[in-house]
Amino acid sequence: MMIKVTICNKEYRLENEDNLLKILHLIKTTKNQSLSYRSGCRSGVCGSCALRVNGVEKLACKTVLKDGDVIEPLKNSIVIKDLIVDLSTQQKCLQTAKAQLEEKADAVITPIDEKNIDLQSNCILCNSCYSSCPVYEVNPEFIGPFALTRTYRYINDKKEKNTQTKIKTVQTNGIWDCTLCGNCNMVCPEHIDIKNDIMMLRNKSVQAGFSDPNMASFDGDFDTGLDFGFNPNGF
Repeated sequence: MMIKVTICNKEYRLENEDNLLKILHLIKTTKNQSLSYRSGCRSGVCGSCALRVNGVEKLACKTVLKDGDVIEPLKNSIVIKDLIVDLSTQQKCLQTAKAQLEEKADAVITPIDEKNIDLQSNCILCNSCYSSCPVYEVNPEFIGPFALTRTYRYINDKKEKNTQTKIKTVQTNGIWDCTLCGNCNMVCPEHIDIKNDIMMLRNKSVQAGFSDPNMASFDGDFDTGLDFGFNPNGF
């Protein structure tokens, strides 16, 4: 059975359904030698083959192509060629967020400690979360999903001594700018709960003395203008 797919606005007819990465290789070797895409491990570990299928971020090596599918590059990045996008901007977000071990603490690490940061450590930097993020789409200065979840991982890491600096770093264009829409969770191939990580970063920020700058303009004593039909002062 023949199926029709569209890749970067060009239509292809293929024999049957198959793994998307294999299909890309087949098209490049038999139909369009100029087709450009990234791939690495071919087993869902490296994240380099991330793209969009029908508007949803997927890993090509883990996706079965179906009739009518539309394949496009990741959003919110400059397209270098076809399905290859420039990832350098998102990588800089890791540096902005100080999402790495900076000052080693003299601490004994237990298996429980390792488990506390295990899930966040599974991030494969595929950039799917950035492609799906509505905040990053309108604000390229936004630190963004995987950088924030990686920061949370190091704040919870007992080996990191300087956690306060990391908390301070994510206050501007960071945790308070996130809309908590959950798009990043839905497209993460490692099933990391990025939304919850950002919420936990907010909690840790409040504990460290920070607050949501978006709430600074609200006065707790403002007059709502509403008449509730009673006098709260009892007279």
